[in-house]
Amino acid sequence: MSLLRDWLQQRVPSGSLAGVLRGAVRQSEWGLLLLGALSGLGSGLLAAALGGAARGLHRLIFGPESQHGLSALRDPDPWVILLAPAAGGLLLGLLGLALARWRPRQPLDPIEANALHGGRLSLWDAVVVGAQNLLSNGFGASVGLEASYTQAGGGVASRLGRLFGLRRGDLRVLVGCGAAGAIAAAFGAPLTGAFYAFELVIGTYAIAYLGPVLAAAVAGAMVTALLGGGTQVLAAGLGPPDWDDTALSLLVGLLCALAGIALMRGVTLAEALIRRAIPWGLLRPAIGGLAVGGLAQITPAVLSAGHGALHLAFVVEGPALPLLLLLLLKALASAISIGAGFRGGLFFASLLLGALLGKLVAAAALALGIIVDPLMAALVGMSAFGAAVIGAPLAMAFLALETTGSFPIAGVVLMAVVVSATAVRRLFGYSFATWRFHLRGEAIRSAHDIGWLRDLTVGKLMRREVRTVRRDTRLGAFRRDFPLGSTTHVVALDEAGRYAGLILVAEAHTPDLAETETVDKLLHLEDQVLMPALNAKQAMALFDATDAEALAVVDQKDTSRVLGILKASHLLRRYSEELDKRRQDELGLVA
Repeated sequence: MSLLRDWLQQRVPSGSLAGVLRGAVRQSEWGLLLLGALSGLGSGLLAAALGGAARGLHRLIFGPESQHGLSALRDPDPWVILLAPAAGGLLLGLLGLALARWRPRQPLDPIEANALHGGRLSLWDAVVVGAQNLLSNGFGASVGLEASYTQAGGGVASRLGRLFGLRRGDLRVLVGCGAAGAIAAAFGAPLTGAFYAFELVIGTYAIAYLGPVLAAAVAGAMVTALLGGGTQVLAAGLGPPDWDDTALSLLVGLLCALAGIALMRGVTLAEALIRRAIPWGLLRPAIGGLAVGGLAQITPAVLSAGHGALHLAFVVEGPALPLLLLLLLKALASAISIGAGFRGGLFFASLLLGALLGKLVAAAALALGIIVDPLMAALVGMSAFGAAVIGAPLAMAFLALETTGSFPIAGVVLMAVVVSATAVRRLFGYSFATWRFHLRGEAIRSAHDIGWLRDLTVGKLMRREVRTVRRDTRLGAFRRDFPLGSTTHVVALDEAGRYAGLILVAEAHTPDLAETETVDKLLHLEDQVLMPALNAKQAMALFDATDAEALAVVDQKDTSRVLGILKASHLLRRYSEELDKRRQDELGLVA
């Protein structure tokens, strides 16, 4: 490497080597492909490190038996499983107190970063989320690690992309590459990771993105293969589905959609109740952890993400009542954990809950004399529930394919996933991530790039050179100062210099108006103004409502100090130009 650097430095002027490399990467599809593979490799290594750290905490706190999955513990120490989540919650509360003082800004999620900030993620956010997620999962709270995986992968990819000065669209794709590598590493499933990135983090699919994202996913999965980690959900061995299996799968898909909606609303309800009952933010995670520990006294399967419990759900047959009990307890533990402030998500919990629900439906069908494979029902439920909560139906379908190796089964799963995703979209309209954004007041339905629209504000688009006149000016004076052709609109001000209305110059030159009259009677749009913080879409809505060709921009309603003027034609032109740029980015085209 040193010889290559010396050779380049001899042929490239001093100080411009970094610029040459940036230019080579930005102007080549191969450059983005290489950066995608590097992002996937880095995110895979980080996912492996985070997973290893969580397993290390499990062994340290809960003993060596936790190596097969914390939720599969047998005969654990009841005091340990009662108090460990509370201890983790207390540490998490103290960490939150320190962050509130030293770093009060809320970490950006990769979906939010791609939707609103053009793919700009902070590495410090990845450190914060990773630490919070490890304290949550490592001490047994009922949350998974996938949030920290994708945060770390997206943060590294974003940093790498900004180092090479990538354009906004390419940077968003690279953040998706980081997430793809992380999820592929977590499950050893490259197609699942790739389509997770397309559906959730990038928000769209384009042929030009396929190479970098798949390269990242394959690189992440290779890390898992080399290190021997990852989560093997299910081995192959299922028989081909019959008509009864197919019909039951559609029912499971619908039930998973309804149960997923109930779970997402339940988390919100739990959070509201906990906030009302426990006003001290420092203590909420500790008390929530104590509640999770109490549920773990009934069954340790509610602890952590649920890897061990999911494995047992697939390989062990049993009566329906324990399955129903575990389904309810796991849903309650997850709702309490997230509602109390533990950091993590419902990715793996949704897989476990779906598998349990699928087996319950299979048991009910068997009681009615319908013979179906409970293992297949569990697999269908896992994918359909994941699609309902996570919001990535194709990723869940590919997860079934990659964990079974069976295309017929994947086809049945795909039908159930479509039913589940469609029902959730029609009845609820959100995945869990976008639902949380909605509760915070963010109008984000996906990672589709809307940040450019927020940046395209009235304050940036308006013309600041505004011609004004007092509203008591006589028409003759107005005609001399503003002859036809000089301008189209003039802003009228009152005696205090505040906005009073708009005057059309052409209307002021109408022959039947006497020159002794004032321009006061020519005022239009006295109460219709724009604010500089409004975005282009909001401004267009006001133009449509008023049917105006131009509107004045004022600082605020009460003072009405005129800042500028904005014409509808200019707004539409700039909006169309930016929209065209975004469409070119989505299609992978370079302007």
